[in-house]
Amino acid sequence: MTSVLEPPKTLSSQIESAYSRIGLSGAHLGIIAMILLGAFFDAIEQNTVGIAGPLLKADWGIGATEIGLLNTATFTAVALGRLFAGFMMDRIGRRKLLGLNLLVFSAGSLLCALAPDYGVLVFARFLVGLGLGGEIATAVIMMSEFFSAKHRGTAVGLINVAAAGLGNMLAPLVGVLVFAVFTGQDQWRYLFGILIVPALLVVVYRRALPETPRYLASQGRFAEANTVINRLAQGKLTGKLSFEESYLDAGSLATDPAAPRVSWTAVFRGRYLRTTVSLGVAVTMSYAAQISMLTLIPVILTDRGFSITSALWYTLIMQSGSLLGAIVAAFIARNLPRKAVMSVAAVLGLAAALGFGFVATSIPLVLVFGALFNFSVIVLNTTIWLFAPEQYPTRIRGLGTSIILAIGSLSGGLFPLIAGAVLENQGVGAMFAVLATLFVLCGIAVQFPRETVGRPMVEEV
Repeated sequence: MTSVLEPPKTLSSQIESAYSRIGLSGAHLGIIAMILLGAFFDAIEQNTVGIAGPLLKADWGIGATEIGLLNTATFTAVALGRLFAGFMMDRIGRRKLLGLNLLVFSAGSLLCALAPDYGVLVFARFLVGLGLGGEIATAVIMMSEFFSAKHRGTAVGLINVAAAGLGNMLAPLVGVLVFAVFTGQDQWRYLFGILIVPALLVVVYRRALPETPRYLASQGRFAEANTVINRLAQGKLTGKLSFEESYLDAGSLATDPAAPRVSWTAVFRGRYLRTTVSLGVAVTMSYAAQISMLTLIPVILTDRGFSITSALWYTLIMQSGSLLGAIVAAFIARNLPRKAVMSVAAVLGLAAALGFGFVATSIPLVLVFGALFNFSVIVLNTTIWLFAPEQYPTRIRGLGTSIILAIGSLSGGLFPLIAGAVLENQGVGAMFAVLATLFVLCGIAVQFPRETVGRPMVEEV
C-alpha cells in the first residue's frame, strides 16, 4: 500500500485549529476586560470637545468652527497615531504599544485641563489624539488575533460596545456629573482633567496582557506563541502553567509562506489595493458622519435654547442608539455577511440623517432620529473594525488596518469643520443633507472588499 504524506499545516491552520479546540476561557475574558476598559475611557475622551463646546463658546467666545478645529486637531493626530501604531506593531509587537498610548493620552488630558489659551488647547488635543489613535488600532488587532473565526467578529465588535456604545452614551452623563460637582467658570477643565486617573489605572491593569500568538509565531517565536496558547487553554494569564501542550509544529511553520518579511507597500498592491481603497472610502464617510454628530449636537441643542445640562441629557438619550448599534453589530457578526450588514446600516443612516434634518420638528422626533443616526453609524464603524483585520495577513495586518482606521480618523477630524461651517451658514437641514450623502457613498464603497464571515484569518501574502 502506498502512503501519502500529509502536507504540512500552515501557521494559519494550526493556530485556528488550536483556537477552535480551546473555545473561550477565563483568560479570554480577562483579555477582553483589559482591552475594553481602555476603549471605554478613550470614547469618553473623544466626546469631551462636544460636551465642553457650549462652555468653551461662553468662556472664550469661540464659535462652532473653532470647536470643530479642536476635533480636527484631535483626529488628525488620531490618524497619525494609528499610522505610527500600525508601523510599529508589525515590528515590535502589539502589547508594548498599549501602555505607551495610554500614557500619551493621559499627558494630553492633563495639558487640556491646564491650557491657558485656545492655542495650547489645540496642541493638547493633538497630543490626546496621538494616544487615542494608537490605542484603538492596537486594540482592534489584538482582539482579532486572540480568537477563532467563530468568536472573532463578536470579540472585535465588543470594542465598540465599550467605546462607541457605553463610552459614547455615558460621556454626556460624565459631563452632567462633573458640571454638577464643579461649578463656576472653567468647568470644562475638570472634565478634561478627571480622565487622567482611569487611563493611568488601565496601564497598571494591562501588565498581565500577553502578546498575541499570531504575532509571536509570525516572528519565529514559536515556543512563546505556544506558551500563550496554553495560557488561553488553561485560563491563566499569569502564574505558572500546570503543563504545556504542543499546539504548534515549528518544523512545518519554518516553511510557512508568512516567513519572508513583507514591505508596507503590500497593502497597496494586488488584491489588497482594492480592499485598502474601498474600506478607506467607507470609513471616511462613516467617521465623518459620526464625529460631526458627536461634536455639533450639543451646540445645536444649546443654540435652540436648551441649557447645557438639558442638552447633555438629550445627547445621552440619542447616544443610546450607539450602544444598541454596537451590541447588534457585535453579535450578528457571528453569522451575517459583513457587506450585507454595512449596506443595511448605510440605508438606515441615510433615512436618519434626512429625518433629523427635515422632519424632526419636536423633541421626541429629534431623539428618535438622533438615536437611529447613532445606531446606523456605529453598526458601520463596528463592522469595518472587524472586517478590516480579516482582509490582511499577519505581517501587514496591523499596518493595513491602521491605515484604514487612520483615514477614518483624518476624515473625522476634518469634516466637523465643514459640517460646522454649513451649520452656521445654511442651517441644520443643509448640514444633515450633507451627512446623508456620506451614507450613500459609504454604502457603495463597502461592496468591493472580499467577504470574510466565518473564514480563518489569512497568514500568507
